[in-house]
Amino acid sequence: MDRYAMIQKTIWRILLVTFVVISGCYNDETAQSVVSKNTLPSGFHPISIDEDDWPWWRGPTHDGIAKYQSVPQRWSEETNIIWKVELPGKGHASPIVVEDRIFLPYANHENSTLSMLCLDRDSGNPLWNKEIHRGPFMHMHKKNSQASATPAWDGSHVFVAFMIDEGIYVTALDRDGSIVWQTRAGNFDSKHGYGSSPVLYKSLVIVNGDNQGTGFLAALDRDTGNIIWKVDRKNNSSFGTPVVATIDGVDQLLLSGHNTVCSYNPESGDLRWQSEGPAATTANTMLWYKGLVFASGGWPEHNLMAVRADGSGEIAWQKGIRSYVPSPVLIGDRLLVVQDANIIRLFDPESGKEFWKERLGRRGYSASPTVVGDVAYLPDETGEVHVFRAGDTFEKISSNKLEGDGMASPVICGEKIFLRTSTHLYCIGQ
Repeated sequence: MDRYAMIQKTIWRILLVTFVVISGCYNDETAQSVVSKNTLPSGFHPISIDEDDWPWWRGPTHDGIAKYQSVPQRWSEETNIIWKVELPGKGHASPIVVEDRIFLPYANHENSTLSMLCLDRDSGNPLWNKEIHRGPFMHMHKKNSQASATPAWDGSHVFVAFMIDEGIYVTALDRDGSIVWQTRAGNFDSKHGYGSSPVLYKSLVIVNGDNQGTGFLAALDRDTGNIIWKVDRKNNSSFGTPVVATIDGVDQLLLSGHNTVCSYNPESGDLRWQSEGPAATTANTMLWYKGLVFASGGWPEHNLMAVRADGSGEIAWQKGIRSYVPSPVLIGDRLLVVQDANIIRLFDPESGKEFWKERLGRRGYSASPTVVGDVAYLPDETGEVHVFRAGDTFEKISSNKLEGDGMASPVICGEKIFLRTSTHLYCIGQ
């Protein structure tokens, strides 16, 4: 072989090795690749909610904090119950409470249907009941349900996501229960089921489809259901609900899972930054405070971490604790973290200093806490709701047991508590 041919062959080998190395690094270290992208709709109707409404998962401010109001701290089947309605099916989704209505998805296992129930806010009387899908149901974890995604309301339509027919379907209904559009957002393959709630941003409905196959994050036009952008994510089941946080004037779509924390541009799906994450599998919603974002998981790793949201990916602090399903919440300038196994902890969000640790409840937690002022409302899985003041010291106020188990997070708005159990929806007030 002449010298020129040897040099040429060597160059090609170097180029091939470089390509393989770069490709391998991309597949292992990045969380997304763009699948489709269309023009963001213009001239859309603005999202409109009333101050006494609870329009989506984690409430109007997306963080589990209710506005300050007077609500009961003690109740029973005989005390402070305004109304109680038996539910026609199962589900772990929280209700949303908007205008004069309550929307609640549920699954009927007798006829394998997935439906949306609409109730009158003041009386609990049913207004309509709309079947959206008919089975067969997909496989799920014993602690999950076929109706675990909390709906979202934009002022004129309610949006709900279900897993059915090996996919994730998003449906828009008007306030009277008519289906406006329905879109298959992507394929879905998970032995544990689905639980991520839709998120509204400007003209978009955003859904997370992390699963054992090709995971995805997709944004749909609120008016038409057309997919505006969609990005692939890694093929590993994760169950968190994304959240849009405005940090230093920049809107960031935050989502953990796959051992990463990711920040996306919610308008385009472009990845803004990513960092090391708490676990391969997460099942809650991230939180933010000043220039930090907080993520926790999960399985198989157990971590709570604070990450700087400036794009550096720097981990400000980290704790080796397991907070898998319940979402964290801020109480003033303190970070409240609920561990699945009956333990609650309070931290300084900036330094990670721990103020206290308490064991509370009888059978673990799957619901997330809702906060009014410095008081937290937290159901355990038996359905007992623990009410406590979370200052620099812990103060238990009460534990309140109603009929049914407790997997759904409490809704607090309009000086009422709306609590879903495995059997009933309660309206609690004075």
